[in-house]
Amino acid sequence: MTKLGIFSFVFAFLLLLAMTGCRKYEEYPPEPEIGYVDFVFLVNEETGISENAVLSISYRDGDGDIGLEQSDTLTPYHFEGEYHYNLIIKLFELQNGVFVEMPYAFNYRIPPLIPKDQKKSIKGIIENELPIYDPNSGFDTIRFTVKVIDRALNISNEVTTPAFVRIVPRP
Repeated sequence: MTKLGIFSFVFAFLLLLAMTGCRKYEEYPPEPEIGYVDFVFLVNEETGISENAVLSISYRDGDGDIGLEQSDTLTPYHFEGEYHYNLIIKLFELQNGVFVEMPYAFNYRIPPLIPKDQKKSIKGIIENELPIYDPNSGFDTIRFTVKVIDRALNISNEVTTPAFVRIVPRP
């Protein structure tokens, strides 16, 4: 090999090493963090009523332990326990100028986002379709609060969405 060939090989190797050494991995705290992204009404074409909507939230978690398997039913994830669900969404209606929490919540189980035996930072968007039409309510303005709980029982920050006016039938 000539001196130029050796120099080119060493230069290419050092350049490759420098490029891979600069790659930064994002690190987050082990507690999940969430943020509001979007809310989209799904209007029934036959009735013209917004019966459902899709709520989108962003998440990031330093150890990637968001999510529960269907088989995760032992303590603390048992059915009647407070950690059975890991996505907690509460609905509020604007009634006479005050947001009132409705007596039902939209609680869901997010499946594992990465395998349980892996520990790495993750981020992404969770979209959840919600039934928002209540034929017994005469109020049209709603908002939600959302929080996420990871497998280590770390609770995220709570996000409050903006207020939305749903399309409801008029008397």
